[in-house]
Amino acid sequence: MRIGPDTKVHDLLQTYPFLKSWLTGYAPAFEKLANPVVYNTVGRVATLEAAAKMADLDPETLAEAVREQVAMHSIVAEETAGAAPPLDDAERARRQETLKGLIRELHDGASVESVKARFDELARDIDAAEVAMMEQALIAEGMPVTEVQRLCDVHVAVFKESLESGEVLAVAATHPVDAYVRENEVVAEITAALRADLEALAADRSVIARIAEGLARLSEVATHYRRKEMQLFPVLESHGVEGPTKVMWALDDDIIAMIRRDRASAEAGDTDEVAESLGETLQAVDDMVYKEEKILFPTALDVLDEAEWIALASGDAEIGYAWIEAPVLAGASATVLPGTGGAPTLEGAAPTSGQMVADAQLLLTTGALTREQVDLMLSALPFDLSFVDEHDRVRFYSEGERVFPRSPAVIGREVRNCHPPASVHKVEEILTSFRGGEKDTAEFWIQMQGRFLHIRYFAMRDAVGGYRGCLEVVQDATHIRALEGERRIVDW
Repeated sequence: MRIGPDTKVHDLLQTYPFLKSWLTGYAPAFEKLANPVVYNTVGRVATLEAAAKMADLDPETLAEAVREQVAMHSIVAEETAGAAPPLDDAERARRQETLKGLIRELHDGASVESVKARFDELARDIDAAEVAMMEQALIAEGMPVTEVQRLCDVHVAVFKESLESGEVLAVAATHPVDAYVRENEVVAEITAALRADLEALAADRSVIARIAEGLARLSEVATHYRRKEMQLFPVLESHGVEGPTKVMWALDDDIIAMIRRDRASAEAGDTDEVAESLGETLQAVDDMVYKEEKILFPTALDVLDEAEWIALASGDAEIGYAWIEAPVLAGASATVLPGTGGAPTLEGAAPTSGQMVADAQLLLTTGALTREQVDLMLSALPFDLSFVDEHDRVRFYSEGERVFPRSPAVIGREVRNCHPPASVHKVEEILTSFRGGEKDTAEFWIQMQGRFLHIRYFAMRDAVGGYRGCLEVVQDATHIRALEGERRIVDW
């Protein structure tokens, strides 16, 4: 069930009955839901947005809180036949507190051996979802993402025996997870070959050229990570699973930086630098494969529904694949994209131009345009646009000349989750200054892969000065910077 501000309260509680008691404690205004008359009358027609207004809450904040409760509830549910009896709420809460206590001890300097011994006494059936839930809870309680990231490998070491006992991933060849797994198989081949070359480097320094080639090939893992961050993470976040995605994104960035560093050293023929650092890089890459297949993907398979996986499959192609060919998707199918409020869209069934022309015109400050004309104009602009509303949710990106990749999964995503953890504090500063009226623009420029990129943010304000959102404009200005002299229109 897609949960958003337009979700009916009655439908929500019919699907997730446990939410009734949670809602009545969330805000005093919701205590009325305990009244059967109110529940069967107002509750049948009221949306979460209407309920939020009754309680003086932000609709999207309420919807996100509900999604998080649903995620937490489903994550810990027992799904396998013959499993141990499910824990009751009190026992589940006690076990989570014990797990968090053990992890806090690790962060305070306790040895893995001492903590693991006590963990083994606690339980041997901890699954990937519970590890993800524990990390998210620690972040929600104030532990910095960077601190969780720092000891992420230690967490996995403690839980490794339980994670190893989990089920092997088994999905159809057209499933998005299958593409990730096939890419990980290539990763394993590349890192194994690089380890062999690293071992041979001490006796044969000419191997450095082969290592440079292997690292160039390994650098394509950035596409694998980008698809994960731009596609899978937003949908997990819509279910309230945010902490683990933030930690993993930060680790992805670290790994990409390590590969880039070692590749530069190898291409420069610096065998000493490569010999010193490459082993750590390869271990980090292999560890990420383990975390994905033992924690991330099982959690996602547990939380996402079929419609969401179908939507991801169609959007993945926009980001691209590393080393493998794109999966062949089945024919057109009804999909639900994040942020669309549950409205189905039919792949391969775009409106005809005749339908577009028939659209009513949108009256603008100066002139009027049809939807087709707006789409054509925005797609033709020589830069890419992204719009974030006043609630910090991504609502639009242009389809034309994109500098940074986007996919439909980003629509409706909290903008802070669209940036690497290392830069989130700067995003926060910009939005705060825009919202407070202190600034109206922010400007940056970077050199990337031989291109000069110009990035600007503009505060959007209504006629009375109210903050209505932020517009991001990104342009590849390499060609413009290289222009000299002049070319007049008569010279065309």
